Amino acid sequence: MGLSVRLMKKVRGFTLDVAWEIGNELAVLFGCSGAGKSMTLQLIAGLAVPDKGRVHVGDRTLFDSSAGINIPPRKRSMGYVFQDLALFPHMTVKENIAYGLDRPERTRGEAGVVQMIDAFHLNKLEDKLPSEISGGQKQRAALARALIRRPDALLLDEPFSALDTHLRAEMRSLLKDTREKFNVPVILVTHDVFEARSMADTIIVYSNGRIAQTGTPSGVFDCPANSEVEGLVDAGGLFLPSQKPAF
Repeated sequence: MGLSVRLMKKVRGFTLDVAWEIGNELAVLFGCSGAGKSMTLQLIAGLAVPDKGRVHVGDRTLFDSSAGINIPPRKRSMGYVFQDLALFPHMTVKENIAYGLDRPERTRGEAGVVQMIDAFHLNKLEDKLPSEISGGQKQRAALARALIRRPDALLLDEPFSALDTHLRAEMRSLLKDTREKFNVPVILVTHDVFEARSMADTIIVYSNGRIAQTGTPSGVFDCPANSEVEGLVDAGGLFLPSQKPAF
């Protein structure tokens, strides 16, 4: 299972024009805010429509402008975790997780919900509302909801940005374990240098709607393609001297 995209989209003076493909791995879309990373996830998921291009996952074509194919979002089998997590405040943890199922499956999907509650260590929290659980627990509930349908790919739009340092480290470890357990391609959007280097199998560097460089973390960080990428991957200005990670 892998993912291949060719996307072009113009929005209010901004043009996204990217093409990349990944295998069954964790790929990081890395770059400054406004570079087109989140827009890419929206186009892959079908929440927005490219002006032209294609989206393939495995042997399925989800979008192809030349062939007139545009599979609706609900039928694309994509797990999506938004930056604000988008948990429904009036639903319990159990109900939020069940919402990830197709409507006909929700009433008969109790066993699957229980499995996800166990897998993401949400036992004894299933009847609580999002306002009654911690930030890390909300993250786990959002991941459980995104993965309950066993999607073809998991799309994560800066899901850890609101967490403190300790919780971010915990969630990074959880995501690595989740990727191995569910054996699904993961596309993680971030502009956090440490997150990109420590999490990725492949890094795709975005710059103003284009791909500036693609490669392994060591390839991108040790051999940036140009001065712009070098500036993006230089962590020196993002950490205090006592906090700067030893890469």
